[in-house]
Amino acid sequence: MKNHEGLFNSPSRATGSLLPVPYPARTMKICSLLALFALLLTARITDTIAAPAPTATAPLEVFPNIITLESSRDTQSLVVRLTDKQGISYDVTSEAEITVADPSLAKVESGTVKPISDGATKIKIKHKTNTIEIPLTIKEAKIDRPISFKLDVMPVFLNSGCNTGACHGAARGKDGFRLSLFGYDPDGDYIRLTREQTTRRINLAIPEDSLMLTKGTGSVAHTGGTRFKEGSNNYKTLMRWLEAGAPSDPDTVAKPLSLELYPQQMVIQEGAPHRLVARAKYSDGTDRDVTNLCLFLTSNDNSAAVTPTGQITAGKRGEAFVMARFATFTVGSQVIVIPKNVNSGFPSVRENNYIDTLVNNKLKKLRITPSELCTDDIFMRRAYIDIIGMVPTREELEKFMASKDARKREKLVDELLNRKEFVEMWVMKWAELLKIRSNQDRVSYKAAVQYYSWLQDKIAKNVPFDQIVQDLLSATGGTFNNPATNYYQVDTETLKLAENTAQVFMGMRIQCAQCHNHPFDRWTMTDYYGFASFFTQVQRKRGEDPRETIVTAGGGGEINHPVSGKPIPPKFLGGESPDVSGAKDRRVLLAKWLASPDNPYFARNLANIVWAHFLGRGIIEPVDDVRISNPPSNPELLDALASHFTEYKYDFKRLVKDICTSRTYQLSTRTNPTNEGDTRNFAHGMVRRIRAEVLLDTITEVTETREKFKGLPLGARAVQIADGGTTNYFLTTFGRATRDTVCSCEVKMEPNLSQALHLLNGSTVQQKVSQGGVVKRMLDEKKLPGEVIDELYLRCFSRKPTKQEYDALAPLILEDPKEIPKVLEDVFWALLNSQEFIFNH
Repeated sequence: MKNHEGLFNSPSRATGSLLPVPYPARTMKICSLLALFALLLTARITDTIAAPAPTATAPLEVFPNIITLESSRDTQSLVVRLTDKQGISYDVTSEAEITVADPSLAKVESGTVKPISDGATKIKIKHKTNTIEIPLTIKEAKIDRPISFKLDVMPVFLNSGCNTGACHGAARGKDGFRLSLFGYDPDGDYIRLTREQTTRRINLAIPEDSLMLTKGTGSVAHTGGTRFKEGSNNYKTLMRWLEAGAPSDPDTVAKPLSLELYPQQMVIQEGAPHRLVARAKYSDGTDRDVTNLCLFLTSNDNSAAVTPTGQITAGKRGEAFVMARFATFTVGSQVIVIPKNVNSGFPSVRENNYIDTLVNNKLKKLRITPSELCTDDIFMRRAYIDIIGMVPTREELEKFMASKDARKREKLVDELLNRKEFVEMWVMKWAELLKIRSNQDRVSYKAAVQYYSWLQDKIAKNVPFDQIVQDLLSATGGTFNNPATNYYQVDTETLKLAENTAQVFMGMRIQCAQCHNHPFDRWTMTDYYGFASFFTQVQRKRGEDPRETIVTAGGGGEINHPVSGKPIPPKFLGGESPDVSGAKDRRVLLAKWLASPDNPYFARNLANIVWAHFLGRGIIEPVDDVRISNPPSNPELLDALASHFTEYKYDFKRLVKDICTSRTYQLSTRTNPTNEGDTRNFAHGMVRRIRAEVLLDTITEVTETREKFKGLPLGARAVQIADGGTTNYFLTTFGRATRDTVCSCEVKMEPNLSQALHLLNGSTVQQKVSQGGVVKRMLDEKKLPGEVIDELYLRCFSRKPTKQEYDALAPLILEDPKEIPKVLEDVFWALLNSQEFIFNH
């Protein structure tokens, strides 16, 4: 420490090796501290990475692996895939030898199986030394299935893009013709097509002159351009329907029940092709190859482009989800693209629990090496901020760092989970999702505070979350006597209640299905209004205290489908229609189903919310936008978290412990060449700005000052604010949720210029540094400048200064002994303005 004697001894006894700096202490804020700011951005490296390990081998596969053909026109295309020892998939369909064991029953042309006569046999697939057989059944091979408007013509409109929002599916249609968006109203589409401007859109006398054909092929001027070619499958389907007299469908026509897309996962190299095959299943027990009728979409064109026929071409390294839409269904396939000749090795790293195993499984496929573990001091600060919204004291830090216990990180997590601050953090989080705030028209301040207190009591007692949710959804009585009833007072509109319930507890934004079938998810208008039907019987009236509302349910009340005009019975989202006959309160049925293992979305949603809090990003992101077209980055991991959460009887603390004790949570933010571009697979720790309430509390904590908020005593923390309408300039600037909506976007975590200017020039930091008197107290205790600086660094960063930082500070301390208090306060100010303090890392 010879070069820093001036910091740890009286300045008058300095060696003289440090030259004085000719500027006053306050000028340091805009010049000399810039060098310190640069140093504070420096990350640190810890452990080394171990040697790679090989991956497993997969066999030859064919999709689908069971085929049934049920009419003369029924065909089935095949995809043959070979996976090598490194886990890379190759589409070898064109190279494989595909034969039918009994050629009198079927034939194979260009990878497509076609029927000849009824019977059962096998299809043999051979590729080099690999062989596989799959069963084939053929029924009614000589019978031609009648053309169907719903089963054949409607898919053409979807596949050709005719009923999208940019074309005739727009609210007002296009060029005088309107179709229902993505075909949510086929009966209405049939009427508009056959009854409006007859002999123009369809010409039964001369079918080939019908506008639906001539405009589709581009032979007549068409705003939408050419949608299909003459002689294509789509053209032939429409011509066949017209030649049959454009018939409507009988009520008994089969309905599609599901859609399957194969293969569901693949790892392919840059530039490699791979085809997909889609199959629909119907209510009459049949299935059908609909690959040529699906609308294919991709989430990432740069990594995986897809043609209208389901042909994938791998682009640059990355990940994409290729989706197929047919009828009311949308399904997806995960595509991972890796560079050619990339090293397939993976480091041998310790896995603390199932989380690490599943994260590493994904990283192996991506050929990404995870970062090393973070150091003990970084882990402690990270865990404190995430779990209890505070930073550790010097005493807590030194005790932890001195411990040689191999399980000290796990024990620290246990300790933090049992502190009251953990409860306060998650009461704040759920108060945002439940929109707990006073509202002049509906919720009084007293009701909001009691609602918050009810939630706090439940979480403090570690009541399982399924019970909390069931209590909320089935709550009756006064908003004062039973605060849970405020759930029905925060929003009083039936449709809004249904939307918020789906978004908060299942992570689904079903709003789009109010006016039409969801364009990017499975939900139909019938699903939407069926779910809303659970809330139609909620009634409200004023209590004796005009600030109180009495909530009851069980009376009359139905909701009608906007297309059919008929009442829609209650139906669980993605589930069955319960028997509500004789039920006094439909909400009770909904509550029991929604917060139970019968609802696969509940545990997944809550697990994803918790994961996003600790890892900085959800496995599904945003966390409240769960849909097929926004799939999880690691489906197996999300399923495992949900499964364990259910197994734990929805014990919130046990799930948090799983996450915080995993190696994944403890990874360093320092990246390596393989994971520096990763933002969704948790290959390294994420640098995250501390949320508004916690940041204010942390500044208050390290400066030893106190805040005053409405309804709370002096010295209360910002995370304890009950009413969402209570705020201050700092909290608003740093993006505190206003609790006006249930959207996760309410909390703003992105840094901006206003925040930087407020920290630099605003009243919060400077006033707290002066008012707290931390520097003055330490100097009064006869601590030397170096000891004060150590203490300030430990308070703010949970570490001591580096040699470079000492070198930058030493000249400032030695310049003028009279200015030492001001210089040290400026150092404190600089630390509080640094990224290392404002961000959790």
